[in-house]
Amino acid sequence: MANAKGFTLWFTGLSGAGKSTLADEISRRLHERGIGHEVLDGDVVRTNLSKGLGFSREDRDTNIRRIGFVAELLTRSEIPVITAAISPYRAVREEVRSRIGTHRFIEVYVAAGLDELVRRDVKGLYAKALRGEIANFTGVSDPYEAPESPQIKIDTEVQNVVESADRVWDYLVNHGFITVEEPATV
Repeated sequence: MANAKGFTLWFTGLSGAGKSTLADEISRRLHERGIGHEVLDGDVVRTNLSKGLGFSREDRDTNIRRIGFVAELLTRSEIPVITAAISPYRAVREEVRSRIGTHRFIEVYVAAGLDELVRRDVKGLYAKALRGEIANFTGVSDPYEAPESPQIKIDTEVQNVVESADRVWDYLVNHGFITVEEPATV
């Protein structure tokens, strides 16, 4: 048996770092335990809630504010929320944190080096950005402002998916966001 209270687990990091993979793994674990929750993936939200936005700083901030607004509503209603969005600018992440509440906003910085991100990139977007064929590409021609003090930092070059998800899961349990009760023995 398991229970959870409302929180927002905010995965941030460069494209290809592993945000969505980790979000999916935490979602799977919550689902297995019968804990209702919502996942707000940056790519899915951009298609459905932020269609028409470009990649200027203003549009990126608008997209993150929209994700944050939905996360705030759900968290306030005691529904756990998992987000996976690059969210490149520190100021707007901090704005979202303050709206949701610092006690319910858990920032997870998912990191990997540029060489590794290029290696993982099956679409070749990093290579194109490095050749100057894609403008405003976060981490190449547009900045990514890494969190200064995230609650959790994951280096996906060092930790595999299970190890990384275990760290996030342990944080949620150890900080009282999830209560996992062992079945009674007879």
